[in-house]
Amino acid sequence: MRYAVSVPPFADFFQPRVLAELAREAEHAGWDGFFVWDHVLLWPTPICDTWVALAAIALATGHIRIGPVVTPLPRRRPVKLAREAVSIDHLSGGRLILGIGSGAGPWEYDYLGEQPSPKVRGEMLDEALDLLVRLWTGEPLIFDGRFYTFRGDLGPGRPDRAPTPLLPRPVQEPRIPIWVAGSWPIKAPFRRAARWDGVAPLKAGAGFGEPPTPEDTRAIAEFCAAHRTADTPFDILSGGHTDGPADTSVPRAHAANGATWWIEDISPWPFGWQWQGPWPVEAMRARIRAGPPAA
Repeated sequence: MRYAVSVPPFADFFQPRVLAELAREAEHAGWDGFFVWDHVLLWPTPICDTWVALAAIALATGHIRIGPVVTPLPRRRPVKLAREAVSIDHLSGGRLILGIGSGAGPWEYDYLGEQPSPKVRGEMLDEALDLLVRLWTGEPLIFDGRFYTFRGDLGPGRPDRAPTPLLPRPVQEPRIPIWVAGSWPIKAPFRRAARWDGVAPLKAGAGFGEPPTPEDTRAIAEFCAAHRTADTPFDILSGGHTDGPADTSVPRAHAANGATWWIEDISPWPFGWQWQGPWPVEAMRARIRAGPPAA
């Protein structure tokens, strides 16, 4: 089991330099990962661009894994995301993990004029992932999909020239790891996740951001294993809030049921915030500094 923190880059944490300080503190405290949410709109609050934040985090840390958990890929341009991800992978020395999903609320699509249909967003997500990993190969590519097109640059007056590849390639081989989000027990996102490198589950129909139970983790692990076609490592995320390093019972229960990462929720709600007033910043930072819930 590895341990990470998950931080919303909003409100008191919207400044990239503040997030970089938190990531440095997390690394010093022994956490294995520092992940940030990726939204452009939620409620009237300052919000930092996640990829600007990740650049600051990469420069402030040396070995901790970093990334968005998760970015709604259907509202992103795959070529732009491919470029951003490769840039952060190089900046961090190969420490990026790319968490992706189809978007869990109307603030990710309807309010932004994006595709409202969950079925179509799922199809867009699959096609975008296909394009993304082909772009990361660094090979010339012509891609004509239902939703996305990439033809590179053939050069003026040179129709016989191969398309220009997207360079450089990622630092990591064979590519940047991809975690796919889903709401359990809706099965389609978990069949998709089984084709990649990990799954970041929430619980369908539960409260805001409620994680699965240890029993859910066991069912998720069994379902993904049944749908895996590769024998490469596969991560299963679990998460929630613990009171400190000694509070290990829930993370251990998830680990026993197949989880490989515990994601500590460093959002304001577990610390008593009720949607108004300042965030309990000192308590949130203190939880990061205390370190992961591991012996």
